[in-house]
Amino acid sequence: MEQQKTDIKSMNLKELAAYIEELGEKSFRAKQIYQWLHVKQVSSFDEMTNISRSLIEKLKEQCTLICLRQELVQISKQDGTRKYLFALSDGNVIESVLMRYKHGNSVCISSQVGCRMGCRFCASTLDGLVRGLTPSEMLDQIYQIGKDIGERISNVVVMGTGEPMDNFENLVKFIELLTDENGLNISQRNLTVSTCGIVPRMRELAEKKLQITLALSLHASNQEKRKVLMPVANKYEIHEVVDACRYYFEQTGRRVTFEYSLVAGVNDTNDDARELSELVGDMNCHINLIPVNPIKERDYKQPDSGAILAFKNKLEKNGINVTIRREMGRDIDGACGQLRKRYADSSVSARG
Repeated sequence: MEQQKTDIKSMNLKELAAYIEELGEKSFRAKQIYQWLHVKQVSSFDEMTNISRSLIEKLKEQCTLICLRQELVQISKQDGTRKYLFALSDGNVIESVLMRYKHGNSVCISSQVGCRMGCRFCASTLDGLVRGLTPSEMLDQIYQIGKDIGERISNVVVMGTGEPMDNFENLVKFIELLTDENGLNISQRNLTVSTCGIVPRMRELAEKKLQITLALSLHASNQEKRKVLMPVANKYEIHEVVDACRYYFEQTGRRVTFEYSLVAGVNDTNDDARELSELVGDMNCHINLIPVNPIKERDYKQPDSGAILAFKNKLEKNGINVTIRREMGRDIDGACGQLRKRYADSSVSARG
């Protein structure tokens, strides 16, 4: 049986230094290698020109250098949003999105292959969970997109396919590597992590006192509706989840964002606006209203623009900070899981 190779790109500098010493080399080599991996972002050990040939051979023998392969890129004619499909070394595919804003380039990455959370309006979850991504696979989505456009990525959102809190250890290591001053050095404040509400992990993240933004996929104003839309609500009651958000603010001082997908006739009524205001009105928070992105496997429809504005106005009258998310990439399967799902479906029909 082939020995499992070491994923060198998922190590922090301290771990890498210890590993290099184990190989019988001087620990200062670790910083050079780390720079090749995370600053210069090389795709092979042979590109590390200031590393001795003998060490390069050891690395090639014992380590794997995770580099995603771009399988497909779709570019929106409407707003320049780019949707990437990347192939992993085990044959799985994941998707990432580049959104260009006035304030810089933002990348939305996946944290898992598939998802087991079962949220009713999301295409990512239709085929269940395959596996979590390693820190290097999460990082390399950003590296590959930065290389592709030849520009710096300034903001990262972990809100693509998967539930980040369901891949917690790898997520935390990814955050450490992404924000490390020896690497890409993206500010923690420019990083947002989304969750559907796995309460123990939210509290654990809060205790790490990071400066990242936590975004909760709330999507309902009461427990009954949330249970219909999001199976995770059967395990964690809505008030318990909102309390975990309060705890996150207490521990970090960072305002929490609530993501709320508006589904016509389901969660966009006057009662919903009132209940939502009562639920989170006392918090330092921000609500992001998202007109639902219809997927063919579900019959959810988007409210018309008048209904969306009316809902926003009701929340604002109650003193809540609200924005309506600008839709980006609607013409290129912009929503989570749509491109990967279509790619998988077409691969199956091509083989059939």
